[in-house]
Amino acid sequence: MRVSVSWLREYVDLPADLPTGDLEQALVDLGIEVESVVDLAASVTGQLVVGEVREIEELTGFKKPIRFCRVDVGAANGTGEPQEIVCGARNFAVGDRVVVILPGGVLPGGFAIGARKTYGHNSAGMICSAKELGLGDDHSGIIVLGPDVTAKPGDDARPVVGLDDVVLDLEITPDRGYALSLRGLARELSHAFEVPLRDPALTPAPGGTETPAYPVEVRDPVGCDRFTARLVRGVDPTAPTPSWMAQRLVTAGIRSISLPVDITNYVMLELGQPMHAFDADRIVGPLVVRRAEAGEKLTTLDGVNRVLTADDMVICDDTGPISLAAVMGGETSEVVTGGTTNVLFEAAHWDPAMVGRTARRHKLFSEAAKRWERGVDPAVALVALERAVRLLTEHGGGTPSAEILDIDHVRPRTPISLPADLPTRRVGVEYPPARVVALLERVGCTVAQGADRLSEDPGAVGVASGVGTVLSVTPPTWRPDLTDPADLVEEVVRLDGYDKVPSVLPTAPPGRGLTPRQRRRRAVADSLAERGYVEVLAHPFVSPELADQLGLPADDPRRPAVRLANPLSEEEPLLRTTLLGPLLGTLKRNLGRGHRDLALYEIGAVFHPRVGAGSPPAMGVDRRPTDEEFAAADAVVPAQPVHVAVVLAGDIDPAGWWGPGRQAGWADAIEAARDVLAAAGIPDERVEVRAAEHAPWHPGRCAELRVDDAVVGHAGELHPAVVAALELPRRTSAMELNLDTLPPTPVTPAPTVSGFPPALIDVALVVDDSVPAEQVRRALEAGAGELLEDVRLFDVYSGAQLGEGRRSLAYKLTFRAPDRTLTVEEAVAARDAAVAVATERLGATLRGA
Repeated sequence: MRVSVSWLREYVDLPADLPTGDLEQALVDLGIEVESVVDLAASVTGQLVVGEVREIEELTGFKKPIRFCRVDVGAANGTGEPQEIVCGARNFAVGDRVVVILPGGVLPGGFAIGARKTYGHNSAGMICSAKELGLGDDHSGIIVLGPDVTAKPGDDARPVVGLDDVVLDLEITPDRGYALSLRGLARELSHAFEVPLRDPALTPAPGGTETPAYPVEVRDPVGCDRFTARLVRGVDPTAPTPSWMAQRLVTAGIRSISLPVDITNYVMLELGQPMHAFDADRIVGPLVVRRAEAGEKLTTLDGVNRVLTADDMVICDDTGPISLAAVMGGETSEVVTGGTTNVLFEAAHWDPAMVGRTARRHKLFSEAAKRWERGVDPAVALVALERAVRLLTEHGGGTPSAEILDIDHVRPRTPISLPADLPTRRVGVEYPPARVVALLERVGCTVAQGADRLSEDPGAVGVASGVGTVLSVTPPTWRPDLTDPADLVEEVVRLDGYDKVPSVLPTAPPGRGLTPRQRRRRAVADSLAERGYVEVLAHPFVSPELADQLGLPADDPRRPAVRLANPLSEEEPLLRTTLLGPLLGTLKRNLGRGHRDLALYEIGAVFHPRVGAGSPPAMGVDRRPTDEEFAAADAVVPAQPVHVAVVLAGDIDPAGWWGPGRQAGWADAIEAARDVLAAAGIPDERVEVRAAEHAPWHPGRCAELRVDDAVVGHAGELHPAVVAALELPRRTSAMELNLDTLPPTPVTPAPTVSGFPPALIDVALVVDDSVPAEQVRRALEAGAGELLEDVRLFDVYSGAQLGEGRRSLAYKLTFRAPDRTLTVEEAVAARDAAVAVATERLGATLRGA
């Protein structure tokens, strides 16, 4: 939020000689983040003067409209002759007064102004827009001074446009919505400097009348618990916005549109109450405030045709929705510049949660929505209405109606019980009860003496600490964030000063290093990274359509998913039950950026709902939850096992002068799974790979990974239907393992290194092609005995001479003894024993035998 200090001084008596550094520090001490403090007087150097346009020559033959202007700048240029300036803006005419910076001046950002020839004409200086002067973001046209400005050509333009002011750029946290107004900021600064506050919300305002200003029906008093309105007839449609108001709006970053609209924005900045101005002549029939019907459409003021949902609130007339309540008005009832004579002002109070969901659903983060979702004072609606009507009648004429609509369903604030010694006990600083009461009353709370209570701290004795005293605190209407004793404690500490709270850190316990789970996770990540996989961190949110895209069966345990109550995007409201969905989305995004050969991996949690677990218990912040409450809450929390997944597409071995490349395939995904299990400390003899059918993998190219006969994951090539649904390349492969199901890493004995030479023997076995190579390897290991050091598959062959449904698997067997050189007879005997076991278990025969 951007706001000028001169505007703030209208409501709070800041010291006249207050340094900007002290002002910034005061805001920071109050918990308000200051992005910048800009002294506008120093932001523009050189001659910045008022000019009056004398002549305009339209230049043609260029790609964009260009104007050659002669501007009277008085004696500022030293000659008294009109200044020749080339300008591309179209929003001014002959006779308008504008802001001109002459050659030698420097605009914000170090942009120096000189005299040069452009578009075939000499141009000396620049006619400035608000953005060029650093007054706002509006660059649609240059600044045109209003008729109420008395400055003459050649006068210094800084006081005219507000460049003699100091502007604060503040970042307001979501819990301090009241600070998104001059009223709220002035209140905070009155606390900081202990100076009087002139609250603009205390201006007398008439209440609602028996006869409404306009017929309105509120059908949802929860979504809209207050609705006020008043009509002004006979407004001059050509009345301009006064320059002082337009200047303050521009400083705040809001573009001046028309007098009625500018007034609603001005009151919003002043009081924090968003408002809307309707053209009363364009409303058909009475107004109805209700929830939208799913599928209803509304064209908002930004020209976008929006499809509404049943969670949106709308204001309707007989033609249908005319405003997206609390977010943005509709085109059909907007105030038309130069055409609106009867204005209906509306000031309401809307449900913050509803507004927040609507703004995110429609990606429409208006200034009004920003304030509504943070909380607006429901008691200020009539004051805002009166303020808007007075401004409009003062500057635009018209007659306000005597009727005032006020539909009020606002519930009174519930008192909060606060032990007077709670701030002292929580913070460790002595806050006497009288100090606690004074600080809370400064915030605006009403404090009354409540019932006594016994101290929770047996060691705390004495009246000074407030032991036994309970305060009944009713927060003010403008502080919806104060709901718990902890919130009140925070206000006491904040206003008394964070600097008074000692910084006492607990003694760090001696470290025990990484846990086994942490070591395993790091080892897996290092192993995949060393093999060329790139780690990604995908969002854990998925769409409801993902399960169908992955081809998951109806009874698949990965189908039920946790739905977020307030998702970042309505398109992805679910938490992932598999890493593959978001990971394949990342793969697709990188392919769309021109990458072709990709090997990605992710390690992260997946989320499985606990069916029938119910709702978690309501736990406040006034005390530590009990062990039973923690257990009840944990019983509802979704199961969150940690998985690891990889995806591959394109070539895993690049092509080059050395020869052709090799495309990544299902075997590489299986090998990645083996690498992960090895890095996790699982011995190879405990790992088994079997053929399987498991979505989203290809049924003929899918393997399940087993450890101690328990399935821990799957790997292989993705199903063609899945590849087509996700628009991925053919042969895309993937792997996913559940790291939490892996057994603890066993203690690995140090290997015995033999210095004797090995005996290498190749053996080719013919088996049915349905027999996995892994089973053949295990049979050879079982039969070869202790002399077998290694067995490796190096060739697979199938042909007519082997018979249909048969294939040959060739293995290289390495034998070695730790204490001697093996004889040929010993090596052959070990080989024959290995073949015998393979024959007995799997029906294998020696090829060529």
